[in-house]
This record gives sequence, C-alpha cells and structure tokens, in this order.
Amino acid sequence: MSTTYAMNMTSPFRKEKDLLGDAMVPGEAYYGIQTHRATQNFDLSGVPLSHFPQLVRALAMVKLAAARANNQLGLLEEPKTKAIEAAVAKLLEGYCHDQFVVDMIQGGAGTSTNMNANEVIANVALEHMGHAKGDYQHLHPNNDVNMSQSTNDAYPTAVRLSILLSHGDVVNALASLQQAFLKKADEFKHILKMGRTQLQDAVPMTLGQEFNSFATTLGEDIDRVAGLSELLKEVNLGGTAIGTGINTDPEYAKLAVEQLSEISGIQFKSASDLVEASSDMGAFVLFSSMLKRLAVKLSKISNDLRLLSMGPRCGLSEINLPAQQPGSSIMPGKINPVIPEAVNQVAYQVIGNDMAVTMAAEAGQLQLNAMEPLIAYNVLESIRMLSRAMHMLETRCITGITANEEHCQHMVDQSIGSITAVSPYIGYENATRIAKEALASGRGVLELIREEALLKPEVLDQILKPENMIRPQRWLR
Repeated sequence: MSTTYAMNMTSPFRKEKDLLGDAMVPGEAYYGIQTHRATQNFDLSGVPLSHFPQLVRALAMVKLAAARANNQLGLLEEPKTKAIEAAVAKLLEGYCHDQFVVDMIQGGAGTSTNMNANEVIANVALEHMGHAKGDYQHLHPNNDVNMSQSTNDAYPTAVRLSILLSHGDVVNALASLQQAFLKKADEFKHILKMGRTQLQDAVPMTLGQEFNSFATTLGEDIDRVAGLSELLKEVNLGGTAIGTGINTDPEYAKLAVEQLSEISGIQFKSASDLVEASSDMGAFVLFSSMLKRLAVKLSKISNDLRLLSMGPRCGLSEINLPAQQPGSSIMPGKINPVIPEAVNQVAYQVIGNDMAVTMAAEAGQLQLNAMEPLIAYNVLESIRMLSRAMHMLETRCITGITANEEHCQHMVDQSIGSITAVSPYIGYENATRIAKEALASGRGVLELIREEALLKPEVLDQILKPENMIRPQRWLR
C-alpha cells in the first residue's frame, strides 16, 4: 500500500494504492483505501462499527497488545510502538470513533473491520509522529499495526473482548430490575388475589408472591450471564491465519495475551488448540442462547403485566401500569401498556438474533468461520437492546405500578377457585357438586357450603383465612 497526493496537501482527496490499484480517499479521513473499498461494497445493515464503541475500544486494545508484544521481541521499533500507543490512547478516550465506518455485516470474515482499525490507528499515529495521513513509509497499517497478526486471530479476539466489555450492562440492568420487582413484592405482600392457570381461576395467592416470582426468575440469570462470559476469555490471539501461528515469533502469542490482559483488566488465556479456536464459535452460541433465555423470561413477564393490567373497567385490572402516553388517535381516554409491549418486541428481536448466531456458527467451513461479523453484530445488538429494554421496563413501568386491592379481594370472594381449599375436608365429589351449582346459579361456593352445613363455621373460617390459603398448612381437625 502506498500513497500519493491528488493535487497538493490541501486537496480534499489523497490517492492510495493497494492490490486492486489506485483509489481516491477523502483527504481528512483517518481510514485508508481498504476501508474505503469496504464502504463501497457493504451497505447492508446501515450500522457502522462505530455504533458499538466497545468494539472500537476492543480493536484498539488488541492492536496495542500486539504492538507491545512485538516491541518486547525487538520486532517493532520504539518510536513506532510509542506512536501506536498514543493513537490507541486517543481511541480509548473516544477520539476518531466516527472513522470506523465499515458496515457491521460484511464479507471477508472481518478483514474490513481489521483493516479499518489498522488504517485509523496508523494515520492517527502518523499524525502523532508529525507526518501526513497516508504517509505509510513511516508507519504502515499492515507491516506495523498488523504485525504478527491476521484478521483471523485479531478480529475474533476483539469481538470477544467487546462482549466482555459490554455484558456488564446486561448484568447491571438485570440486577436493578430484579430489585425493583422485589420492592413491589414487599409492597404487595398483603394483597390477596386469584392465581390462574390456563387463563382460568385457580387458587388464591398474594400479589406479592406473583411479583416475587418475577424477581426470582430474573435473579436466576444474573450469575448465568456473568458465568457464561468466562468462556469468552479463551482467545486465539497469535494463531494468525488458521491457528498455526505462521509469521509470528514463538514467544509472541504468550506475550500478546499477557499484554491484552494487562491493558483490558480482563484475564485472558490462550486457547490450548489455536487451530480449533480459530474456527469454533461455540462460546458465542452459548452466550447468545443465554441472552435468548433472558429475553424469553422478560417477554413472559411483560405478557403477564399486560394481562394483569387489562381493562381498566372490563378486564382483570388487578394492577395499574403507569400511563406513559395517550393510547389511541380515535378512542379518547385509552391508555396502552406501551412499555411491556416494547419489551416484547425487543425480546422477539433477540430471539431472532440468536437464530442468526446459530446459523452463522454452523456455517463455518474448515479452518475459519467467515460469518463471524454476523455473530458479532447480533450478540452486541442483543446486549445493547436487552440492557436498554430492562432499564426502560424498570424506570418507566415497574417502579410506578399500583395495585387495585379491593378489586383483587372481590375476585377472590367471587371465585369458584376457593373450593379447592375446602376440597380435602368435604371430599372431591362434594366439592365438584358445589362448584357446579355455584357456576349454574351464580351463588358463591362459600355460601353454598355454609347453607349445607358441610363444615363447622369455625373450621371453614380457619381454612379460608388468607394466610392459610397461600402456603402449605397442616390439616385442621
């Protein structure tokens, strides 16, 4: 790759050269010819690399780790190393992220992403050294920034690191949402209501128990999301093209992984089989499936919230979701459960993302998986959307939920489901007969039991105490 200037130093374009020939690159761009070609080839998702700042930072960290390892081995001169260090420091501060312009979905197994990073770092480093952008004779994107690397080890390592830098957002949002549900569980612990199975009346419970179950199911996934991220700490850095380590010093892989651990603050380890690690996407599949599991739970909870709040006059209406916006352009006064609905849609998208990750992981061939850009895009997007959705659900919905206590109690009093509590005492046949008569006549089951004197009044009162219907109890004699 070489560079000449189209007219003079003030020209809006500079001419760069690669394998395919010459091309004009915007003069002020920090990226170079290979990135320029990639932007012309790939306009698919409309989502550039810069959409995920942690991916940009991860790429920069990998390049810095490589530069320092090469410097330790005497392969990269001190002035070039220092210039790369200065360039990476700027990227880690957020400088030049807008220069990462390649579409997240791309052919080439991530080569365009890798070259975008190489070119931007090279040009920022050249500027630091006092040279013009594109003056690669002083510091080269391939020869220096990409030294001892291939896209096939640098890119997968950066993707793993970007997920590790991002997954804390999901864990933190999830933990916060769980606490919000626990607070509501405590607030609603005294409110008796009907439980339901198959959308039919079942037996009584408290609204607090219902909200506590939401907190419990989400809490199960906090450690699992964090735990599965451990799989991403095994990297193939140093394996270069196919895992054999061609074009690297025998000590390079060990040094590069050590440097990356120090730079990132994450303890990485080199894969025991770099050839296997260069093609296997199993860690991504597991992590993505965990995100899908969380999405399914969030969607189920959102469905429940929508059901419990439906009405306000002609539905269950056991809880009230905070009103966030008018619900209709034609029906005055209508308020919709827009926050849970939005969470549902995020969940469906994450489930679809997981399917894309699954298919992309399966599509690997021989020593490389060329579909890894799709994996990176979908996992990072799932992390981003889930984190935002959980924050939205907590702050715009859960914290403002109120209960319709009297209505909940009224439905318990009117429910046929109360017969279940007395069934062990009066027998299944009697209970069935009473329930059938109550349904036919519209009378209450408790009224009918008292009328037939099937139980002593004091025993019936004890059975039907709320605290005796919502947890296991010894039989009354």
